[in-house]
Amino acid sequence: MLTSSDAVESLAALAQEHRLAAYRLLVQAGEPGLSAGAIAERLDLPASSLSFHLMHLVRAGLIEQQRQGRSQIYRANYVAMTGLIDFLTENCCGGASCTPTVACATVAREDAA
Repeated sequence: MLTSSDAVESLAALAQEHRLAAYRLLVQAGEPGLSAGAIAERLDLPASSLSFHLMHLVRAGLIEQQRQGRSQIYRANYVAMTGLIDFLTENCCGGASCTPTVACATVAREDAA
């Protein structure tokens, strides 16, 4: 189970434009992941800058790194991603069914008050 400090660390790692873009790219890439070079090319980032950002995401546990030959392959850690989403939505909607209609109705009630 994710702790508050784990969630803060994950969210802090994602609170930077290049890290968020790299993470989203890796989530989209799926299980095969992407090499550091492919990530750098797609995000138009120098390798040294990308390495710095990827290490933040690795330390936060949001991505995993694996050597394949001479390349470093990075993959999203879907278990960590799901844990963070579960943590953030744990008490969503006060136990009521979470649907867009419920969320809209809650906002409408708050606006009317």
